[in-house]
Amino acid sequence: LALVTRTDGGLRAAEAFRSANNMTEEVGALACLLDIGRGQSELDSFESRWGKDRLVMDKWFSLQILYAAPEATAETTRRLTDHPAFDWKNPNRFRSVIGALSGNHAGFHHASGDSYRLLADWLIRLDPVNPQTAARMSTAFETWARYDADRQALIQAELDRVLAAPGLSRDLAEMADRMRR
Repeated sequence: LALVTRTDGGLRAAEAFRSANNMTEEVGALACLLDIGRGQSELDSFESRWGKDRLVMDKWFSLQILYAAPEATAETTRRLTDHPAFDWKNPNRFRSVIGALSGNHAGFHHASGDSYRLLADWLIRLDPVNPQTAARMSTAFETWARYDADRQALIQAELDRVLAAPGLSRDLAEMADRMRR
């Protein structure tokens, strides 16, 4: 379906979404549409149908970020953190949104550094409430040395900012310090 979607502009994926008889088929078709920059009406339909199911909505959040264009990844993530169903204190929901941010590699490592800043902001905010999840999510920065000098500098600046946060937990401090070296 993904291959056909690229050649037919999403016609078959849209039909697969409409005729799906289960959530897995809907997610597959929706992912194909999002991958080619389409699918807004299907996203709305998916939310209407599955909006009360927390685990399914985690997929809805993640898909939008994972398939966002690189230059739109940080803004898409910001927009979704304002969604009424986003509960940053729920570890699964947090991972479905903020974790997906680092899962979109082209978007996360966009030259603007916006995604690095956004992740650091959320790590600092989450740390007092759930230091284990904050520490785990900080590992998105651990591959910093594999990138060009500009991205390395941006990531290092965000790790420094995390380390300078008042009241930083031992969990996050250890992870950020280890990565900073």
